Amino acid sequence: MAVEFSPEARKRFAAIVGGYPKKEAALLPVLFLAQEEFGYLSGEAIDYVAKIMGISAARVYSVVTFYTMLNMKPIGRHHIQVCRTLPCALSGAEKITAFIKAKLGIDVGQTTPDGKFTLSEVECLASCGTGPMMQVNDAYYENLTEERVVEILRVLK
Repeated sequence: MAVEFSPEARKRFAAIVGGYPKKEAALLPVLFLAQEEFGYLSGEAIDYVAKIMGISAARVYSVVTFYTMLNMKPIGRHHIQVCRTLPCALSGAEKITAFIKAKLGIDVGQTTPDGKFTLSEVECLASCGTGPMMQVNDAYYENLTEERVVEILRVLK
């Protein structure tokens, strides 16, 4: 089965591309649209975006692999991204990541068997003064402690 935008996504694609002076400048929003449409950016989705954008698949792949908010495999309903950059590392990010791994029974890059949680380590999430911190989907959680992580996970379940 070929990967292709739905009619509604095609309309959104046209609107996105129409808002930029050069088509390639719309690549990130188009990738977000593709991820929303397909759930994640498979090799087929990357090839499709390259084709409709008129650029190489290698160029699209390089963008997809650079940004941590773009996913090349299915993720859980709650995507937990723990910042590992130096300020967060110095304030205990490794300990928080280890705690989450133990609590959920998964390793970094894995998803819980029920599909609820995916755990990732990411570079700077721009909250350097409030580490350790994590982003779950679109929400930031700062000044993390193990107790706070337990509460956050309880609410998300």
